[in-house]
Amino acid sequence: MLAIIRDAGWPIWPLIATSFLALTLIVERLLALRRTRVLPPAVLDDVLGLVQKKRITPDIIDKLDASSPLGRVLATGLRHRHRTRSATQEALEATGHSVAHDLGRHVGAIGTIAAVAPLMGLFGTVVGMIEIFGAYSPVGNDPSTLAKGISVALYNTGFGIFIAIPAMVFYRYLRTRIEDYLHDLEQAAIRLVDTLHDE
Repeated sequence: MLAIIRDAGWPIWPLIATSFLALTLIVERLLALRRTRVLPPAVLDDVLGLVQKKRITPDIIDKLDASSPLGRVLATGLRHRHRTRSATQEALEATGHSVAHDLGRHVGAIGTIAAVAPLMGLFGTVVGMIEIFGAYSPVGNDPSTLAKGISVALYNTGFGIFIAIPAMVFYRYLRTRIEDYLHDLEQAAIRLVDTLHDE
């Protein structure tokens, strides 16, 4: 591996840094977007039960707000439970936008890395080609210099693609997971509003 990095030349270092950044962001988002962390089981049913029993207190709302994205949405609805249905829905919609923003944090950066990594690899290819043409001479060519230029060109292109493929896969996967969560959060908000205003 060290030999590959040496042969790839200096353009490989930005790619290595990019790969570590992508790995860090992907792991962070996978941990943050676990279903039990975003949509804790039984929370919605527990809250609806408390609403029906009229046992909602400010302390319960504050704890709910700090517990999870689902908790934030439900806490917003509970804070606005004495307002009209439309006012409650507007407040829930505003919180939903905020939650969606938080869930999608860093996901755009992963998509950017997926798009930029091949271009960074292509830059390495250009550097390698410059070295190849710089070593070319009508009188005689230095095989070691030509080989080094080819190594720089191919290794950087390959490594750029190697970074881009999993980054794009995880980018699409995380986007889909977030969309699923937002749909579930929307359904939870609808159930809460129906319960609050059907009392």
